[in-house]
Amino acid sequence: MIKAFLKLTIAMGLCLNILSAPVGHTFAADKTVRVTLPNFTVQLNGNKVDNQYRQYPLIVYKDMTYVPMTWFDSRLLGLKTGWSEKDGLTISEDKVTTSYEPYKTKQKNSKSQNATIPTFKITVNGKRINNSKEEFPLLNVRNVTYFPLTWKFAHDEFGWEYVWDKSKGLIINSNNPKVQTVNLPSYAGENDVALFDGYYYFVETTKDKNNIYRVPETNPTKKQLVYSYNGESTYGFPKWVNFEVRDNALWLSYHVGGATMGYDIYARINADGKATVEQSGYRDFKYSPKGTLIINQSVPPGGNNLTFIPNGQAEEAGIQIGDPNLIYGWYIKKDKESTGYGPVQSTTILGDDVYVLASSSEIENNDLNKIYKINLNTNETTQITNFSVRNFKISGNKLFYVKNSDQILYSSNLDGSSEQKLSDNNKVGWFGEIEGNVFYTSEVASGQYKLYKVDTTKEDTLIMKEPVALIQIANGKIICQLSLQEDYGIKVFNKSGQLDLAIVDHTENLFVHNDQILIISAKDKTIKTIHLKK
Repeated sequence: MIKAFLKLTIAMGLCLNILSAPVGHTFAADKTVRVTLPNFTVQLNGNKVDNQYRQYPLIVYKDMTYVPMTWFDSRLLGLKTGWSEKDGLTISEDKVTTSYEPYKTKQKNSKSQNATIPTFKITVNGKRINNSKEEFPLLNVRNVTYFPLTWKFAHDEFGWEYVWDKSKGLIINSNNPKVQTVNLPSYAGENDVALFDGYYYFVETTKDKNNIYRVPETNPTKKQLVYSYNGESTYGFPKWVNFEVRDNALWLSYHVGGATMGYDIYARINADGKATVEQSGYRDFKYSPKGTLIINQSVPPGGNNLTFIPNGQAEEAGIQIGDPNLIYGWYIKKDKESTGYGPVQSTTILGDDVYVLASSSEIENNDLNKIYKINLNTNETTQITNFSVRNFKISGNKLFYVKNSDQILYSSNLDGSSEQKLSDNNKVGWFGEIEGNVFYTSEVASGQYKLYKVDTTKEDTLIMKEPVALIQIANGKIICQLSLQEDYGIKVFNKSGQLDLAIVDHTENLFVHNDQILIISAKDKTIKTIHLKK
């Protein structure tokens, strides 16, 4: 099979940023050759290329297939490309990927056209290429650079796998993670989606009813009803459903009714694919081996709002815990003109102890936003911090929090001792810890946050130059969603803060679980998935 392939000497090209004629370089002096469209099928990472109506079609020169070096085509195949006056064209294997871009037009391409052999500098994986001496040189067509698929480049430099099939043509597969479109109904992108333990979950809205379905990852056409509910017509129909992972199980939640008189519903999705309602109301809730803790977050906030329900008991049998004069689970901001309230989800149960953000119910005393510990056995309530914090997290038996006074990230022991200032920068927003490595975002301009890694011995490390919109930590990786204005839509970093993968696709929403990322495309609301390498 390989001998047959080599006899045909089919080659292909990758992509640069739709590399037009470089400034200062003219192609007038370059040698002109004749190229044709391929008369066989080519698949790039499972995507069939329509060369007849592609703006940048594949071409054939001396029985060798070339692919245009566009921004998308190069990154589809795991390559990064660049151009400068000094270094010319550089092509290198990199940690990048994107979904396939068809570049479809209504104009049918000619069967043959002219191409030129460029004379500018070319470097592949750090090795200088003498294009004038190559049997299959790089070419330029319509001011776009094309790259040949030879054994030297495709196999030796980039490690691609390829197969020649008489009926399917040339099949090329690169070894970078693939962005694949999921065959879900078109309406799935209008609501939240999830990929959990081998199943896709999505929502269908029909008039005033939401149906939640799941389909196997291996057979997206086999639909199973998970849960269904009717919307409240008096206050309109809030159609949005949210999927999230809690305690290693998939949950769905939605709102019923108006903003004040309505309530939230929380349902756990069981292994059989059926969802059961577990919680309802404006609340946060945490599970422990001994029972369930309910943090009442109804408006207006009031004190004595912690309820613990022992296992096997109804909610009505729950007991109030903590200091009745404290308001739990709210961040309270008070100034001379007004008082604002925001629910927080930082409450954490460790063994028999509850760690929670709390404020005095006497708001005028300004005794606000302190971290407390409550023992579930004795109900002893202990104040951990004597200063106000915006939020806190517990990781690795350490408290992490941002002080209101300076908006800097700190850590301490669980009892508040041995406090350590962590961040060099203030205006800290998000923060998290992975195996001893601490990361945080800092606001550098209005609404723009940069991601940093804490370094206690020198200046904190800026992880990436672009502002980050949203961050999640999953399976020891940091997944960053970027704004639509950036070149890449998602960047994934490992536990040390090193780039694992840059994904071109921009997303309206994403769901992360284990090594799988599920996105709703910002371009057309199609559902796409990326399986990260471990």
